[in-house]
Amino acid sequence: MLYLTVDFGSTYTKLTAIDAARAKILGTANSFTTITTDVMLGFSAALESLREQIGGFDYDELLCCSSAGGGLKMVALGLVPELTAKAAKMAAESAGAKVIRTYAYEISEREQAEIASAHPDIVLLCGGTDGGNKEVIVRNAALICETPGDFSIIAAGNKSAARELEEIFKQSGKEYVITQNVMPSFGRLDTEPARNAIRDIFIKRIIDAKGLAGVQRMTKHEIVPTPYAVLKGCELLSLGTKKTPGIGEFLAVDVGGATTDVYSMARGAPSLSNVLVKGLPEPYSKRTVEGDLGMRHSAAFLLEEAGAETIAEACGVTADEVSAWAQKCALSPETLAAQNSRESAIDEKLAGYAVEIAVERHCGLLEQIYTPMGEMYTLTGKDLSEAPYVIGIGGAVKNSADPVGILRHAVYTMKRAGRMFPREPAFLLDKRYIFSAMGLVGTIDPELALTIMKQEIQALTEEKDGTE
Repeated sequence: MLYLTVDFGSTYTKLTAIDAARAKILGTANSFTTITTDVMLGFSAALESLREQIGGFDYDELLCCSSAGGGLKMVALGLVPELTAKAAKMAAESAGAKVIRTYAYEISEREQAEIASAHPDIVLLCGGTDGGNKEVIVRNAALICETPGDFSIIAAGNKSAARELEEIFKQSGKEYVITQNVMPSFGRLDTEPARNAIRDIFIKRIIDAKGLAGVQRMTKHEIVPTPYAVLKGCELLSLGTKKTPGIGEFLAVDVGGATTDVYSMARGAPSLSNVLVKGLPEPYSKRTVEGDLGMRHSAAFLLEEAGAETIAEACGVTADEVSAWAQKCALSPETLAAQNSRESAIDEKLAGYAVEIAVERHCGLLEQIYTPMGEMYTLTGKDLSEAPYVIGIGGAVKNSADPVGILRHAVYTMKRAGRMFPREPAFLLDKRYIFSAMGLVGTIDPELALTIMKQEIQALTEEKDGTE
């Protein structure tokens, strides 16, 4: 059995050929994603490159994922920011969506206009525990249906509002799905139904929008969002199968052309004894996506966040050079820096700051409080200070001359005091970008996917240790 996996990325289309009988990757190849013309052109170029490497072959199963064209854009609405709005964001990001806006309470006219101008693919509408407040979700449903745009609506809020929501949606003519509440009772999450609804809409709707209908006809398997495939690969590597254990807890960072995604496979419980946990319970398997921290499409936003002067000082170049390079990357995402050039040094530092900022946003926050019992702390989010591994994913890391230098930005420093970064992790590298491929293969043969991931990561660890 030979599997061919394809990841239609925002910048590159990446192919991986896997020999199931030998539990071995035969080869990988990539080409620029041709989203503006026909994605099959980039696919064909990558396939030709792969055949030049390993010789002619015929695949038995084709498995595909996509984040082409920026992936699946979503707006999430909830009742209060700390509860249902956050629950909606968790559901969206775990399904592989890119949450571009989050709103709480009843949306205003200005926020309606913002949603329309953002051109989302999906609006996820939440609010109220079952039997609780339903006025806000009903009102927001009416306002969303009045908002211009060709988007689908997923309602995952108070079940008591379902009948009224259905009437509103039917009259609007918009595509909609009503599913179970993401927070059926206070402090209890149930994001799986909303997550499945997001994936279903991706399959039905986004495939055509991104020009992937022809690809879908080539495979009997559904095309899924790339971040969802990566998340499934991370879960498999961490938790293992009934037969084979995984590697346990870790933090993984995927630095891409459009976004930087962070995946934590960890309980995230407080590592200190005098800590009170605030907010919603954190899932073991968590993904966050930062749409302003990409290396190409979002390079200008990344530079604004990191600071041109900071990057320039670290690289020994001028701020003008840094700004010019970021602008060039944003305008021409296919741009590559020459090896050992001043531009490559800028790219390395930009990648490091993408990792640092994205991990800071993902990790929990520890804050000091004073109580009648004395000094204590509160933790909002995950404590990842004891995570034993940080895994680098994505072209910016795997193609770097110093991937460890980039990944060290995911380690705790006094500069990020209060954020629960890993403190003493080992660094691993997905050098052949196989996480999305193994997430796809894992849906059919999890034992095979886990075996390959463990082999690849162990080999890369030994190689890295031998070269440092």
